[in-house]
Amino acid sequence: MGSNGEYQSLLSHHNGHLPPELSSLSLYELADTEDDKLDLRQILAVARRRALVIAGVAIAVTSGIVTKVLQQTPNYEGKFQLLVGSVSGENQLEQINESLNQSAGVQTNNVDYETQIQVLWSPQVMAPIVEQIQSRYPDIDYNKLRQKLAINQLQETKILEVRYQDSDPEKIQFILEQIAQGYVNYSLSEQQTSTRQGIEFVEEQLPKLQERVDTLQQKLQRFRQNYTLVEPDSQGQLLSSRVSAIVQERQNTQTKLDEARTLALQLQSQLGELGLSPEQAIAASALSEAPRYQQLLNQLTEIESQIASESARFTEESPTIQALREKQQNLLPLLSQEARTVLGTNTAAVPENPASLASPSSLRSTLTQQLVETTNQINMLEVRSGAIAKAEQLMSQQLKQLAVIARQYTDLQRELKVATESLNRFLAVRETLQIEAAQKTLPWQLIAEPQQPQVPISPNIPHGIALGAVAGLLAGAGAGFLAEKLDKVFHSAEELKEKTGLAVLGTIPFHKPLKKQSKPTKTARQPETSLLPSPLNKSAYRYHASPFLEAFRSLQANLQFISPDVPIRSVVISSAVPADGKSTTATFMAQAAAAMGKRVLLVDADLRRPQVHVMTDLPNVWGLSHVISSDINVKDVIQPSSLEENLFVLTAGQIPPDPTRLLCSQKMQHLVESFQEMFDLVIFDTPPMLGLADGRLLAAHTDGIVLVVGLGRTDRTVLTQVLSGLRTSHARVLGMVANRVKSYTTSSYDYYHRYYREVPQETTV
Repeated sequence: MGSNGEYQSLLSHHNGHLPPELSSLSLYELADTEDDKLDLRQILAVARRRALVIAGVAIAVTSGIVTKVLQQTPNYEGKFQLLVGSVSGENQLEQINESLNQSAGVQTNNVDYETQIQVLWSPQVMAPIVEQIQSRYPDIDYNKLRQKLAINQLQETKILEVRYQDSDPEKIQFILEQIAQGYVNYSLSEQQTSTRQGIEFVEEQLPKLQERVDTLQQKLQRFRQNYTLVEPDSQGQLLSSRVSAIVQERQNTQTKLDEARTLALQLQSQLGELGLSPEQAIAASALSEAPRYQQLLNQLTEIESQIASESARFTEESPTIQALREKQQNLLPLLSQEARTVLGTNTAAVPENPASLASPSSLRSTLTQQLVETTNQINMLEVRSGAIAKAEQLMSQQLKQLAVIARQYTDLQRELKVATESLNRFLAVRETLQIEAAQKTLPWQLIAEPQQPQVPISPNIPHGIALGAVAGLLAGAGAGFLAEKLDKVFHSAEELKEKTGLAVLGTIPFHKPLKKQSKPTKTARQPETSLLPSPLNKSAYRYHASPFLEAFRSLQANLQFISPDVPIRSVVISSAVPADGKSTTATFMAQAAAAMGKRVLLVDADLRRPQVHVMTDLPNVWGLSHVISSDINVKDVIQPSSLEENLFVLTAGQIPPDPTRLLCSQKMQHLVESFQEMFDLVIFDTPPMLGLADGRLLAAHTDGIVLVVGLGRTDRTVLTQVLSGLRTSHARVLGMVANRVKSYTTSSYDYYHRYYREVPQETTV
């Protein structure tokens, strides 16, 4: 079967034992349970199941669309094309517009085709055209014409395409001819008007531009006069060179001043060594230049010379010496007074004996003269340094101010240049417009004349039929998958395995001839709906080479593969809802196990609606309910089956008022244990699990439970609810059995039939 390889892979990986975590309901947690996940095989299966829905919806939709297409009134379309520009390139008007765009203060636009199309739509342009059309078709007004007329630019070209649609081809041609002629007349008048307006605009702007140029020229002239400015760049270079020269001169003057100050310090030091202070040396120099002081000094010198000469002949007390001394004493106050007069307030430089300043030595005189000259040089250099600093500061201010003046001068020049260029362009444009106005203005050209359409654009019957077929297929597919989505039952073993995550131990094929053989018995209730034959016909239970009987042998083999080292000794067969085929599955599974050499006990534990005695054609006088509720020996109640030598059956017996109480009793648990010791395999047929606890109670004492799912009838939600209850009770779910598998959902049976056609097999029991 399809799940054989899966179980073999699990068992080989775990040394023949199914892992504990996979031994119960956790198996179905391994699979992906997304409802919307479909592979190609599932899609084909859905298409087969919903073929009638898909075909019906597809045919209905296709027929509706094709009928609507065939009933449509034919619609025609005509067109013509207008060339609204020069083919070789830009015309003169476009060149003018470009020139105006480059001019300062003037903004014009090139041809705007979107705006031009809107203008052509305007009532002002369309009004005379509509009047011409109404002369032949009075029912046409602006609104009706606007609804069926289309104007578009062909890609990026200078061509406008005009289209009109109607059911009358002659009407289309007439209307397009009138529109084409109206547009050509409009273009002629529009171009003449635009040229005239361009000339008027230029004439209006020229005086303003000329006035602006004159104003800027006067402003530039006054600016030069105010700042005595020729060229800011040359004047800036001149000022920069002057500043550099002044800086160099300041540096030279400072150097000389430092040298003079150093020399003055040296001279003062030398005079100090000679006993003369710098002030006295300067004072002596000043007195040597005073005539009155020099006259008195000469007199004093002469008297002192006489005293020195007479001292050699006379003593100090002689009248001659005394007279000379008296003259000397009289000249000294006069000499001091004259020295103070010459030196002014600097009395500190005047000694008590002014004559001492007047008679310096040669070295002292030289040093004094040098000191005076050095002092004068220092004074002169200090004055020069101050003047240079003022000049440098003034030059720096002029240089900074020149940068501002230069910027203002440049701005004025730039404005004047722009204004002059604008004026020149407008003069050139005026000449061009005047030339163009003198020439003949060409209107728009018709490059595709309106023609009467011959073939309708709609309805497009081939396209409509194809569209209807595609829409029908899509609608049919959508309806089919919608029906599949709303359908909550299982349709294939693969779908069952995918949605539940549990292994499918067996797939029981749908066999229509066997269903016809089913007959109800008079002594029992109507059996559950099944695809299996009635046990009244014993030959139907004997083995014949068929996919149907092979399915149960494969089911039994897969059940053995679950745990080969610790074989399954007891199993519960149940289903989610009634009529899924659980009793017939249990019966044929027991028969297959017995045929494979096992001692098998089939126990009808469905104490609510027993069916095993009907399937095996055995009496149901005494059974399981009697064994549990009384002291009857179970061996006396177990009946051998005539279907197989190793098959034994324990029927349900009389239906008790409370079956659940019997199945959960301690005696029932002991019976299960004794059955496992007496037989190789014990199969319990239990009631459906939805809403009933019988199967879960019994499964807790067996090796596991196998759920039978009837394809095409078991609801997914119900099965999910049952599996959830099994998980809660910790019952071990061994796997699923897919019952009523249609031939198109599995390919193994096709190969089976092909094999048996090629190699005939003898039928055995």
